[in-house]
Amino acid sequence: MSTYVLVPGFWLGAWAWEKVVPPLCEAGHDVHPVTLTGLGDRAHLAGPRVNLETHIQDIVNTVVFADLHDVILVGHSGAGAPVTGAADRIPERVARVVYLDSGPLADGMTQLDANEPEWNAFIEKRVAEQGDGVGYPLISWEEQERAGASLEGLGEAERGWFASRATAQPYGALTQPLTLKGGADKLPKTLIACSFPLERVHAMIAAGHPFFAALAGPEWSFDAVPTGHWPMFSKPAETAAALAALAS
Repeated sequence: MSTYVLVPGFWLGAWAWEKVVPPLCEAGHDVHPVTLTGLGDRAHLAGPRVNLETHIQDIVNTVVFADLHDVILVGHSGAGAPVTGAADRIPERVARVVYLDSGPLADGMTQLDANEPEWNAFIEKRVAEQGDGVGYPLISWEEQERAGASLEGLGEAERGWFASRATAQPYGALTQPLTLKGGADKLPKTLIACSFPLERVHAMIAAGHPFFAALAGPEWSFDAVPTGHWPMFSKPAETAAALAALAS
């Protein structure tokens, strides 16, 4: 049996893992899906003081207060940053960090640093006009595709479920730089690619791309669940199987 802590990406709460958790539990694993502050059933806690450090502490507290050890810590999409930060804070409790169609940020980077300036301008405008300056509301399907988030596998039912429960992403989580001390540098790490082929990942690593160069270390392994950017909706059984394959 292994212990999993599942952290969803932008706009999502623990509810997003509803179809991934049962197969993991049926296989005998202990599973803890997380809702970060200001999202999902914790949307009432949103506000200008919620930032990346808040989300890192959410994950740390989930692990510490449940007294979890040897955790397989999973971050989907935009959760890559808080998961990286949490692993850095409590590496002694983490067995492996998993990036599900995601990746780690480097020390000093913000979520916005991974975007083109034009897209950041779009985000800033949406936050100002529709998020009261503190939230980044769910964008349209067309805008998601323009941002590079593949919608493959999301039919009408999946899109309806997603949109009906999505909540605005706290903007402070995008703008605050990640602070790392190297605590998780040597932890085993796995990238599970979904919306981009592994061949492309390895090519970017070989080319020394700034967002992929860190994945060249011996602590990294790779797997794939070919689908869109939201595998917990489009291929939940396959996503659960890929996570279960990482069990100790």
